[in-house]
Amino acid sequence: MVTFEKGSSALPKVLQNLTALQISITVIVLFFTRWVLQGIYRLYFHPLSHFPGPRFSAFTRIPQLYATFTGRLPFYVADCHNKYGHVVRISPYEISFTKSEAWRDIYGYGSKTGPGSAPPKHWPRYGTNPNGVPSLLQDPDDANHARVRKIFSPAFSERAIKEQEPLFMKYVDDLVQILKDGTVSSTTGIATYDVVDLYSFTTFDVMSDLTFGESLHMLKTGTYDPWVGTVLGFMKASLQINVVVANYPLAAKVLKPIMEFLFSKTRSRLFDTNSKRVAKRLEKGRESKIGVDLWDLVLNQEEKGKQGLSRGEMDSNATTFMVAGTETTATLLTGLTYLLLTHPECHAKLVKEIRTTFQEEANINMEAIAKLPYLKACISEAFRLYPPVAVGLLHLTPSDGSTVCGHFVPPNTTVSATHYAVYTSARNFTDPLCFIPERWTDDARFANDDRAAVQPFSVGPRDCLGKK
Repeated sequence: MVTFEKGSSALPKVLQNLTALQISITVIVLFFTRWVLQGIYRLYFHPLSHFPGPRFSAFTRIPQLYATFTGRLPFYVADCHNKYGHVVRISPYEISFTKSEAWRDIYGYGSKTGPGSAPPKHWPRYGTNPNGVPSLLQDPDDANHARVRKIFSPAFSERAIKEQEPLFMKYVDDLVQILKDGTVSSTTGIATYDVVDLYSFTTFDVMSDLTFGESLHMLKTGTYDPWVGTVLGFMKASLQINVVVANYPLAAKVLKPIMEFLFSKTRSRLFDTNSKRVAKRLEKGRESKIGVDLWDLVLNQEEKGKQGLSRGEMDSNATTFMVAGTETTATLLTGLTYLLLTHPECHAKLVKEIRTTFQEEANINMEAIAKLPYLKACISEAFRLYPPVAVGLLHLTPSDGSTVCGHFVPPNTTVSATHYAVYTSARNFTDPLCFIPERWTDDARFANDDRAAVQPFSVGPRDCLGKK
């Protein structure tokens, strides 16, 4: 008879007799078995198993991760919704929605018709700053977020935008002059431009002037400032890293020291550059120049005795504004330009509206162009087909769960509304993939379109400050 003691003492000898290949195969088989059993649980017994969606996506995160790393996530989610409907399980622990009510239930104040609470942001996905101070996009403290937002809000009001108009127009004039100079110098009267670069140069110059009190001079030099090029590359890497960190805690522990080694110095250098620019701007105080910038309006509140921002909050939010107000605007303008140039009938209609409204350039201003109905329709349609933020902003259901679009979602589930999927759903719009600005007018063909489904600036207490 073999006793436990004898059996256990013999175990090391058995292991010693195994080759490295045999051990490797054993480990692989064990991991594969665990993966299969876990997948079966997710498919048939998990609390989310009753939600429709691709079976392999319920089994594993691989389809979603592949779509993320290849830049195809919005299209992957849209394809899932086209096949399975308004509510889809797009990964083992994530539910996506395309009904317009999802904006209120996820990003607003929550559903009033079912159990549970409004889901907060899935905070690990939003990263941190080198100084440890969260920006408006990262702050999990609702009260502090509201305080900081209240301080910045006057800088994004209609009155403030009117005061900032001379600054905007300065860079718009520079952009228009570049376009004119190119066609004049061309022997054929036709010039070719990379509008992605030109729009990016313009938006970064504008936001730099608003945020730091000085331009990056990218329109003038025709090249990307090194800081901008690094930031855009870092944004892409951060998105991919945050997906892994949020979904795989064990991998996060392994990756963290590697990421710190590879990116921490670059990240800190970028942040320090912004911090120095903020310090330089603050030294000037409130100054008289073309238009007003962000800090003119923030410092004005402090002079009135209102609670101000800490220096760390200034640095963190300055970095956020430089990213949030630049690449997004350039993306929309690029999309609008492409859509108009590929739809000559829409382009001609817009040109006619502008030229019959304005007799000369000097009459064109922000207040006047806001009254052009077809221009507004074109911009709304560009937002729908070419959303600057095409993916969904991820929220996580709380301990009591959440009700979204009439469906109860259990605790600790990621929920989202992917802009591109919502905006191009045939359940929300007639001819959803077609550029038809008339859908934003009184055209009867589109009476059943759900315009409320398009929310490019999000909704609720954490919607975009710059939506004005």
